[in-house]
Order: sequence, then C-alpha cells, then structure tokens
Amino acid sequence: MIFRQLFDSTSGTYTYLLASRHGGEALIVDPVLERVDRYLQLVRELDLKLVKAVDTHLHADHITGLGALRDRTQCTTVMGENTKADVVSMRVGEGDRIEIEGLRLEVLYTPGHTDDSYPFLWGDRVFTGDTLLIRGTGRTDFQNGDPRAQYDSIFNKLLKLPDETMVYPAHDYKGETVSTIGEEKLFNPRLKVKSIDEYVDLMNNLNLPNPKMMDVAVPANMQVGLHQESIAKKGWALSVAEALALPGRSDVTLVDLREKSERDKHGVIPGSLHAPYRDLPQHIVPGGMLHELAAATGKQMVFYCAFGERSAMAVQAAQDAGLNSTRHIQGGIDAWKKTGGPISR
Repeated sequence: MIFRQLFDSTSGTYTYLLASRHGGEALIVDPVLERVDRYLQLVRELDLKLVKAVDTHLHADHITGLGALRDRTQCTTVMGENTKADVVSMRVGEGDRIEIEGLRLEVLYTPGHTDDSYPFLWGDRVFTGDTLLIRGTGRTDFQNGDPRAQYDSIFNKLLKLPDETMVYPAHDYKGETVSTIGEEKLFNPRLKVKSIDEYVDLMNNLNLPNPKMMDVAVPANMQVGLHQESIAKKGWALSVAEALALPGRSDVTLVDLREKSERDKHGVIPGSLHAPYRDLPQHIVPGGMLHELAAATGKQMVFYCAFGERSAMAVQAAQDAGLNSTRHIQGGIDAWKKTGGPISR
C-alpha cells in the first residue's frame, strides 16, 4: 500500500495520495492548485498513474487542484453529488464507493461545515475534510453551513466509527497530522457539549474572520472550466436534442464511459456499449476494442458519461488516436434524463 500525506503551509491543507502498489493506479484527495507540480513529480517517482482526483467539499481557503490535474493527466474528477463545482466528472453520494485498482473508498455525507461535505472511509482511516478536525470541528457560518446538521453528522455518523479509526482531516494549523475517533471523543473540546443546542450556541458564537482567500477561492472552485466548451468549438459535440435520435441507428455506436456502479445506479441509454473511461487508452489504439470496432464497421462512435466531462476528454483522446468519427453527448446522461431520454436498467 502507498499512502502519502502532503502539506500546503500557506493554506494549512493536507492532501493525500493513495495507491495499492507501485506501478498501479493512484487517487488523490483534496489537492491544492499551487502544489500540482509536486504531486505529479511524486506520482512519477512512485511509478503511479493518477486516475482520480477527489475533493471532500468546495474549499474556501485555497483553489483546488482538480482542474489542473484533470488537464494534465486526464484523470476523473470526483466530488459529492451536492456540489456546485463545474469541474466534477463523477458525483457520488452516501453509500457509494470510489474505486481504483486494489483500493476502495466508502462515501459518507456529513453536511454542516458546508452542504457538500463528504468524508471518505478507507479501511482503518477516514478522510474527514473540514467536518471533524484534530481537536476541533469545521466552522458553520458560511457556504450553507449548519451547526445543527454538523452536530448530527459528527455525533451520529463519524463518532459511530470504531474508536481506533484514524482521522485524517483536510486542514490543521497546529502541526497535528493524525488523530483517531477515540482520541477526538476524549479530547476534542468542541465535542464536550451536553446537547445539540449547546453545540449550536457554541458554533454560532465563534466570531471567526473569513478565510483570507474566501472571495477568490469559492468562485474559482465553482467555475474551474469545462473541457466540453473547447470540444464543442471543434465540432465534436452533440446536443441532447441531436442525441435523442441516435438509439437504434445502424450507423452509430453509443459508448458509455461510466463505471459499472454508475450504470447500476443511474441506468443506461438503450443499446449502448460499455467501455469504462479508465480503460480508454487501451481501447483506442490499434488492436483495441473501439479502434477495431470503428475500423470494422465504419460507424460513428458517440461517447457519453455522467455529465459530459469524461466523454469530452475521451473524444479528444480518440481524435488524437485517429478515430475521426467520434463525438460526444454534451451534458452526459444527466442532460439526457432531464430531457426525457429513454433509460434502461
């Protein structure tokens, strides 16, 4: 197992790099934009392939590295389903799993610090974002924060984990690196309250100054920028209205790039072929499934995913590989379903 805890001293942010083995797939949690070069250097040094970049919530104190990592590695960007960030290509909810080779994170939902706070449980450790900090808890006075919801998230969810579960937060300002659920129960002063009303009163009277970068970071993290816009300008995109006529056409192959868990949860466009985005590089080269299918049939290949981000990156990669008849559905199956497109299970 590979586990690295990385620190940005400017924002006090911890970033976590995970993988099951050298030479394998890797996942990164809560990356900071200014540290992206360092992350990618470490990925190269450890002989890893970064396939997913994850944020626990929309950060107010730094600009996320999700967009830069997406652009430089074509990785899948992941956040909780309540987020308003446009960079997200895969959204997850309570009970879902984020998977890469040999590694699985279980998704929790803990509103309170923000309304899009999602910790991730990995075996004997939990990445708590800003919900539960070491000897503290995340503030609840902006970004739809709610101290009552946070009390419920902490006391009725995170503190129900085994006491030996290691706590890895997104931030620390005192030099602490890790705690445990049991330690926080015993020593966290914010958790010494006797009732939810006492906790609400405590959180409502912290009177903290806003994060220094809040006015910059929040809008920047909401609007990182979409790959879909540049792909549309190249003429490689289909609107949902155009895509609705595709199922059943003999000259078109629809290709679903989502993972099996997404297909099981949200359904599929009838008649589509499954080729997960993470396996795309091997499918579009000579001898690969999609390359040989295009050569054998001459059909136009139309990619789709959840929201259109992975499919936009896939079109660019396919075009670069010489598959010139590839297009993608803007907005993905999310837009398809909103316009009443047929779904099969």
